[in-house]
Amino acid sequence: MGSKLKVSGLIAVGVVAGALATMQLQAIARSGSVASLPLEELQQLAAVFSMVKSDYVEPVDEKKLINDAIAGMVSGLDPHSQYFDKKTFKEFREGTSGKFVGLGIEVGMEDGLVKVVSPIEGSPAFRAGLKSGDLITKIDDTMVRGLTLDQAVKKMRGEPNTKVTLSIFRKAETRTFPVTLVREEIRQQSVRAKLIEPGYAWLRVSIFQDRTVDDFVRKLDELYKQDPNIKGIVLDLRNDPGGLLEGAVAISAAFLPADAVVVSTNGQISDSKSTFRASPEFYLRRGGSDPLRRLPEAVKKVPLVVLVNEGSASASEIVAGALQDHKRAIVMGSQTFGKGSVQTVRQLSPDTALKITTARYYTPSGKSIQAKGIVPDVMIDETADGNVFAALRVREADLDKHIASGQGAEQKDAAREKAREDAIKKLEDEAAKKNTPPKPLPEFGSSEDFPLTQALNRLKGQPVLVSKTQVERKPEIDTN
Repeated sequence: MGSKLKVSGLIAVGVVAGALATMQLQAIARSGSVASLPLEELQQLAAVFSMVKSDYVEPVDEKKLINDAIAGMVSGLDPHSQYFDKKTFKEFREGTSGKFVGLGIEVGMEDGLVKVVSPIEGSPAFRAGLKSGDLITKIDDTMVRGLTLDQAVKKMRGEPNTKVTLSIFRKAETRTFPVTLVREEIRQQSVRAKLIEPGYAWLRVSIFQDRTVDDFVRKLDELYKQDPNIKGIVLDLRNDPGGLLEGAVAISAAFLPADAVVVSTNGQISDSKSTFRASPEFYLRRGGSDPLRRLPEAVKKVPLVVLVNEGSASASEIVAGALQDHKRAIVMGSQTFGKGSVQTVRQLSPDTALKITTARYYTPSGKSIQAKGIVPDVMIDETADGNVFAALRVREADLDKHIASGQGAEQKDAAREKAREDAIKKLEDEAAKKNTPPKPLPEFGSSEDFPLTQALNRLKGQPVLVSKTQVERKPEIDTN
């Protein structure tokens, strides 16, 4: 059981981040038509509500019954439609705004403990001197081992100006020590960048939030100030679960000609039939000046490689698909998640909302992303030894109730499910024999990052170690 938990913890570090990633258009309150409501079924619903309220073994909360009924109705549609109650709506807004109250640590799991991936610059964790690789063993009086990553994160978050004490194990110094931090509002950094070597830059977008475009422009501008003669850029979208549509359009527009098609959508209602282009009116959400105007002109022509993997979903797939279709970039890595549906958030009250799937996304050439994803131009393994965790990753086509693309998209594949089970068993057996968890993948952007090395080789015109095992996923059989 222990090794199973260790393997599961490693899988949780970003590789399935795209599983329920969503894209949102602006929240718009709508009133639906009541002319065609199924009255007989609604009477049954009312009868069941009355029976549960009067006959259940103990009293039930009426509001909870109604909320559960709504949530159940929506969750039965597809994996991405969701009813937000007061708590989940607050969490959703925090996720898209890039702001939350906490300690400012990007975290993962390692050996059942919370691992500090990176402290966010300027945060309480950063000021306290926490380092990448530190392991959190205890949060206040709660031992971390046995908690899920989500449970641990919730314990570290809280109200502003409240204290939390972490027990830190620092491997390099073989010591454990306590750190007391005061929670405050944190602004997540969704964009990281650095010059890998003279002439070649790495630019990573980890999620598309309100601040992503401004951060992207600032980081890219800093790169060009460090080296005005950049010869190539690697745009890293691995494990990027998506986010705001406007961010995807803007980052695509940074590299594409003005007015080029970035993505189109199509659904049942007229609002869902749209084409988004590389022009300010399609990505400026609240007016104001165009942040892309600050970018050097060289950005439009610099050689570009986009790195993706099976955790790249939604907005990151839009960017990869647009740059690939316009032949503006070479896409390298693994076939992406395949989350090609549009979710619109519609506020029901000040504290509740409905996130509902309203359309599908299509790349500029008209290909549906849904349950298919973006197929890289060059397939690259995640390590020099092959794909350690690839078979473990869940993709859109593996999710129950996923909607089809209508273009022969990937289907749920029994052989793929068996391969995942076999891969999990193999990792668990190896972990049990060695009494150690599988070695996690190197940090993105590090010198050990194999796909990044191959992307740089491509930009330099040097040989690339192409995957010998990866193939395009099996398409579904069209029965029409």
